[in-house]
Amino acid sequence: MEITERPDECICVLGGPEEMSRRAAETFLEAAERNIRGKGRFTVALSGGKTPEMFYELLGAEYADKIEWSKVHVFWGDERCVPPESPESNYNMAARALLSKIKIPDKNIHRIKGEDEPTSAAIAYEEELRAHFGLKAGEPPAFDLVLLGLGKDGHTLSIFPATKTGFEEEERLVIDTYVEKKKARRVTMTLKTVNSASIALFLVSGKEKAGILREVLRGTEEACPARMVRPGKLIWLVDKDAASRL
Repeated sequence: MEITERPDECICVLGGPEEMSRRAAETFLEAAERNIRGKGRFTVALSGGKTPEMFYELLGAEYADKIEWSKVHVFWGDERCVPPESPESNYNMAARALLSKIKIPDKNIHRIKGEDEPTSAAIAYEEELRAHFGLKAGEPPAFDLVLLGLGKDGHTLSIFPATKTGFEEEERLVIDTYVEKKKARRVTMTLKTVNSASIALFLVSGKEKAGILREVLRGTEEACPARMVRPGKLIWLVDKDAASRL
């Protein structure tokens, strides 16, 4: 089932996580082919969490030979402040599920240095974005695709409802932040960076997400970070459990 709220927003309700992952893989493939054909490269920001893992595994298996990985550049939307070998690392999950299965040059993998001091890591990652995209002062990067998840409190990336800097530091592309409910620091791209992307793709599954998904799509709470995501095109891929209250 497909519900379109606006011309620039598509909501697709799918049968379950496997069907959702396959649709996500097709969306990834189409975007990669279009951008590689048009400008010679495809730049994507990956997300962490449990939801995209099946999608990454599918890309690394059935799509390993369908995409010109040598022309794909991989970034991350956020990272926990842990070493890359930590099971808590967003990079680690993507490396295990996808990157270790495909022929992508090391120079095309741009991870956030979660093992470094958080403020320094955020500044360094912003500088890497500026260098990769050739940005002038004040310009945001133009990602071809940004992958996002949705937390039960409405957070996306590491921009939580109480993370004021995610909303207010409009000139920053990447920030470090303290997440009170997690008692931990994170490094995350800002809404300015996400909203400058051509496509942002949300993956949402499970009945525990049904309430917040309804609030994000139908509600009026502007303090909810996920409601503030407004890229060129916004795609929601949700399973039937997550969509049960729509």
